[in-house]
Amino acid sequence: MASSPARTRAHQATRGAVAAAVTAMALTAPLIVSGPADAAKDRTWNRLANCESSKRWHINTGNGYYGGLQFSPRTWRAHGGKGMPHQASKGQQIQVAERILANQGWKAWPSCSKKLGLRGRD
Repeated sequence: MASSPARTRAHQATRGAVAAAVTAMALTAPLIVSGPADAAKDRTWNRLANCESSKRWHINTGNGYYGGLQFSPRTWRAHGGKGMPHQASKGQQIQVAERILANQGWKAWPSCSKKLGLRGRD
């Protein structure tokens, strides 16, 4: 039995709607997954960078510490950083900082973490 043109159009419309819904879910899922907890972490890193470097992510003051979170080159490399910290993006600096935080806790940034009331490893 052959499909009628109306039935074929209805089937195509349903397939198109399903494809659109799947695409929409795929695009919004990362936003849902990275919701408020990541926003809070981002705010914390921004507060720490404000204390450490006035939020200047590409700073090199010549004091032996680099970037927005004032990494030493040794610590940077030990936690997966490539190149120099002040040449990395803010996102890359935060990724390395997350590894440092997991290993050393907030004490890796002793003065500013104390000033901001940051304790522990999260």
